[in-house]
Amino acid sequence: MSVTGLLARSFFVHRVGSRSVFTSSKRDTNSPNWLRVGLAFGSSVFLWSLLFKQHSDDVLEYKLRNNIN
Repeated sequence: MSVTGLLARSFFVHRVGSRSVFTSSKRDTNSPNWLRVGLAFGSSVFLWSLLFKQHSDDVLEYKLRNNIN
């Protein structure tokens, strides 16, 4: 058997006989993890509220420094 034949065979065995380390099983999409969903949306709302608060503070500071009513 030639070297290319061995490499091709080992590549095929490697691709078929291996699985990803990160996915041991498929996630069940019918019943999501509501704690993780709530944390994701809650943190997003928290960060957006901080962004709007910081923006309003910056606008107020700008108006005070430039004597704009």
